[in-house]
Amino acid sequence: MRNVIETSAAPAPVGPYSQAIAAQGRMVFISGQIALDAKTGAIVGGDDVAQQTQQVLANLQSILDAAGATFNDVVKTTVFLADMNDFAIVNDVYGKAFGEESPPARACVEVARLPKDVRVEIECIAVVS
Repeated sequence: MRNVIETSAAPAPVGPYSQAIAAQGRMVFISGQIALDAKTGAIVGGDDVAQQTQQVLANLQSILDAAGATFNDVVKTTVFLADMNDFAIVNDVYGKAFGEESPPARACVEVARLPKDVRVEIECIAVVS
């Protein structure tokens, strides 16, 4: 069983993909989010990776809300960085959102380029309780 999760509180997909898919009623797979403002379609934060990361996490939170989940339900994230030198800044903002007591499993990789030349993209998997 598979259901599409959609919310206008996060940026609409810009290609043939869904914001998120709920599978088996409990697992939620959220597509990579970048620092797009859902209302304006503009990149938030300019070249400031901390502000971009905050917007990415806000977009993820909006989709989690639409799926009936929270950051506490996230079991795995993948962080894509345009520059690994941004790791400490992104990690600080990320840590505030997910906490340090029981954060999800995570992979972090540097990539050659991200959509709209943003500096960070994050995708996640949650299990709704």
